[in-house]
Amino acid sequence: MAGERPLRIVHSEAATSFGGQEHRIFKEMVAMRERGHYLEAICQPDAELTPRLRDAGFVVHTMFMDGFVNIVAGIERARRILKAGRFDVLNTHSRQDTIIAAPAGRLAGTPLIVRTRHLASKVNSLLTYTWLPHCVTTVSEHVRRQLITRGVPPDLVETIYTPVILTPPVAQSTLRDELGLAPSDVVVGCVAVLRPDKGHRNLIDAIAPLMADRPNLHLVIVGGGSPVFEQLQEQVARLGLERRIHLMGSRRDVPNLLAGFDLFCLATRKEAMGTVFVEAAAAGLAVIGTDVGGVGELMVPGETGLLVKLDDSPGLTAALARLVDSPQERRRMGEAGHARIWGQEMFTPQTLARRTEEVYGRWLGVRGAGRGTDLK
Repeated sequence: MAGERPLRIVHSEAATSFGGQEHRIFKEMVAMRERGHYLEAICQPDAELTPRLRDAGFVVHTMFMDGFVNIVAGIERARRILKAGRFDVLNTHSRQDTIIAAPAGRLAGTPLIVRTRHLASKVNSLLTYTWLPHCVTTVSEHVRRQLITRGVPPDLVETIYTPVILTPPVAQSTLRDELGLAPSDVVVGCVAVLRPDKGHRNLIDAIAPLMADRPNLHLVIVGGGSPVFEQLQEQVARLGLERRIHLMGSRRDVPNLLAGFDLFCLATRKEAMGTVFVEAAAAGLAVIGTDVGGVGELMVPGETGLLVKLDDSPGLTAALARLVDSPQERRRMGEAGHARIWGQEMFTPQTLARRTEEVYGRWLGVRGAGRGTDLK
């Protein structure tokens, strides 16, 4: 920020739950405030993000965003908020809040309106990516390419990776004592919310054959979510592997659990970015992932982990066998991944803030930092 004018930034978010997208917004706002910028937010009154931001000292404006009446009323209310706040940048995050806040920003004369795309799912309408905002940011190059293919001009979309809060290594994990595992047992770990597109069933099917002749091999799945949790319980029971595949449910001590794994694997079927691969590498683990979305951007295949094609069950089994049977290789990959994440600082909140400043600043400059100029 040295010598530059701090920006006044407001973020909008329509979601009421608190997941990866909302956590990204929270981390971004904190990181940008630490760089000297001023930030506020516009959320729904019942959103989990609202009290979290307020507890962190941010001003949060609230309005209901669902339904035609709330959309119309919301546009006018948001216009007044933006006009009074004299914000330099409005950053929207979901389709619903973009439909409300972006027109309000246009009416208020907000110099730069940015939409952030967090998902890897198919883009249907371009309304909230080209017509309403001025520019777009994405969480991975994969998502950026998706938007460009759909028609967003390349110079109006930039990638800014979601950050990971790096924590000091855990000296002694409690995982093995908790599960009654020996130091010689090999633990493959998986941490992800239990949804069908996270590929937990595929992972279980791929690792089950290896357990037949490797009595010291265990799989630990961390994450909650019905009905997938119950479905996985049934799958494990059907395979007779209740003593080898451990379903831990939701946990708040993920760094502690990562420290108890020997390697990490997530057979995700859809992923915009997949920050858990970064967290696992930062913990010194070799990682195995499917070649979908932005997963390949988070590792160096063959150096920090292994990348497997989607729906290639034999390939996933082979990748697991390769690292399960070679402690030297998984140690080498784990050390390389740890050095990459900690040394290059690619995914830190500080890097996010610097990159965001760069992108905002360039787009504001192209727009003349001001009102009445349009990039399109």
